[in-house]
Amino acid sequence: MATALDKSVITCDMEGIIETFSDGAQRMFGYSKEETVGKLRVSVFSPGEIVLQNLNIWLTSAVKDGEYVTETVFIRKNGEKFGAKIRITPTMRNGVQIGYCGVTEELDNVVNVPIRTTTNILKWLVITRAPFLTAALTPAFIGAAFVGGVLGVEINWLLATLAILGVALLHLSSNVFNDYFDVKSGTDQANTAYFVQYSGGSRAIEMRLIDLKGTLRTAIGLLLTAFAIGLYLTWQVGSGVLVLGFAGLFCGYFYTAPPLRLVARHGMGELIIGLAFGPLITMGITYVLTGTYSWEAFMIGIPAGLLTTNILVINQVPDAEGDAVTGKNHLVVTFGKKSAIVFYSLFWAAALGLTASYAMTYNNLWLWASVGVGLVYGSWIISYMRRHILERTLVKANVATIYLQIIVTTLFAIAVGYGG
Repeated sequence: MATALDKSVITCDMEGIIETFSDGAQRMFGYSKEETVGKLRVSVFSPGEIVLQNLNIWLTSAVKDGEYVTETVFIRKNGEKFGAKIRITPTMRNGVQIGYCGVTEELDNVVNVPIRTTTNILKWLVITRAPFLTAALTPAFIGAAFVGGVLGVEINWLLATLAILGVALLHLSSNVFNDYFDVKSGTDQANTAYFVQYSGGSRAIEMRLIDLKGTLRTAIGLLLTAFAIGLYLTWQVGSGVLVLGFAGLFCGYFYTAPPLRLVARHGMGELIIGLAFGPLITMGITYVLTGTYSWEAFMIGIPAGLLTTNILVINQVPDAEGDAVTGKNHLVVTFGKKSAIVFYSLFWAAALGLTASYAMTYNNLWLWASVGVGLVYGSWIISYMRRHILERTLVKANVATIYLQIIVTTLFAIAVGYGG
């Protein structure tokens, strides 16, 4: 019969951040209390595929039934895998759940946890941070809508599709390069307060979904595929495709890559992201579909870029302490967490102000819908930020900011395409 010394007892808060780490846990997993408590999440002890596939089911069942018992595979600090039995229970205080407790016993037998195909697909969505593609796709749709609705040019859908695909691949490549350089610089390791899924990068390397070399290979593979599409579009349209493509690549790559590491230059990173995820994309799509540069197309992408910059700004808040340790001196590190409210408000107001000016310039009543939704939803987010900027509950505003960007830019694209 296993004794208390043979068992690992770990408690965590609702986000999985470790709160207590028993002597048995130290022996079993090879980490010290100093390395884990308040710094690591419990997911670090499991293969990433198991976390993605099973963890939510385990936790939900533990809350519903009072406990959940299963056999699984864990990983020691040295990378050794072992089979174990774990009992998960919710931890409560005054009738309110405050976290979870996991009691683990190592098994002598090998445990096999089948990984589904859908989990392997989800793994690559995590590695590339594909759910954030909306930041690149919505300005791409605005660019196409501008060509058809404002310029009145018949859209070549093959070229439009290839251009949008190229933009998406460049974005994914930049995401993976950013993760690679954040791990190389120690930024991800220093950042323990991130909001899961929304800030702090993909954490794919930390979860052992991929290693550092694999991350670099993936980033290069995505980039080369985008480059191949760019070469074809250059052959079909003109050299401006490569000019604008390389401009976007420069912004995405050097956001975290040395020697420029623009994110560390006190606001330069935010400027570059606003440029890359707005006007450069709308101008690029317009060039592909018309064969000419258009500053009008550049200008019409600025609101989308500003709204995407706000996703960056609010995500910097939980990451600020870890980023500061490794010299990632973005706006929030430079001016403090409460400054995020000011910068967020300025970028939001500028985005809506420019959209209103376009509504008047193009006599487009539909653009006012974009302004109205952005005004109401954005006002609520800013109010919420003021009340929760230093709290973990801020995550609600992080999620809302993503939705704000998607909704306002989608309405913008529809208005330009059908009301231009």
